Amino acid sequence: MTREQPTARDLPWLLPGDPFPPVSTAWGSADPAPGLLAAGGTLDVQTLVRAYSAAIFPWFSLGQPILWWSPDPRMVLQTRDFRLHRSLRKRISRFASDPDCEIRMDTAFSRTIHACATAHRPGQSGTWIVPAMESAYQHLHRAGYAHSVETWVQDELVGGLYFVAVGKAVFGESMFSLAPDASKLALAALVAICRDQDISMVDCQQNTRHLASLGAREMDRSHLLAHVRSATGDPSPQWRFERTLWRLILNPEPVIA
Repeated sequence: MTREQPTARDLPWLLPGDPFPPVSTAWGSADPAPGLLAAGGTLDVQTLVRAYSAAIFPWFSLGQPILWWSPDPRMVLQTRDFRLHRSLRKRISRFASDPDCEIRMDTAFSRTIHACATAHRPGQSGTWIVPAMESAYQHLHRAGYAHSVETWVQDELVGGLYFVAVGKAVFGESMFSLAPDASKLALAALVAICRDQDISMVDCQQNTRHLASLGAREMDRSHLLAHVRSATGDPSPQWRFERTLWRLILNPEPVIA
């Protein structure tokens, strides 16, 4: 994704270690870049954890400084609302029963984020996963905050996604697919893990038609921030996937209102 350089009005410039401005000061719908909060700072692990814990994330292109965002509204996937289309249900059923197909976690994080960075997406030029971002999230992974969900077929990595988790606050970042529905399989697996761990939502950051088709919807930033502040205080789950978790997607228990 790319953004034009913001020029409408002064933007807070962060020095390393500076606190983030309140998210309520992010640019609004009348500004050229709604959701833009600040620029500058660093992408070290401590800064990234502080950012995500305040519902803030970095997003910038080559040639731009680090840009920090907190859009309102925010695209969120409630894990109970994950939309399982008939074709995807069939794909998951075949995948789950095939011994040559498996979901792995955190076995190829570097390959996954690099594949996300280089994936071609219709209607987009360039990537926001610039080398500095790729390096930063590898450090975040080694610190235990960034994870990959990987779709493997016959011992080949054919799709996946990576996400950030602080406690039980989960933030989806990017997906890639080299085979039909490979990224959707990874997302379905993440939803299954979240349901198993009583994680109610995954922040998806930006509103896209693809995410909406899978059940994501916009949410007021204030509601997301309240959830994040609560969930970051929860103990971090064990991020692993087992085949038995597919039951939480294919045969979920009914939600009792």
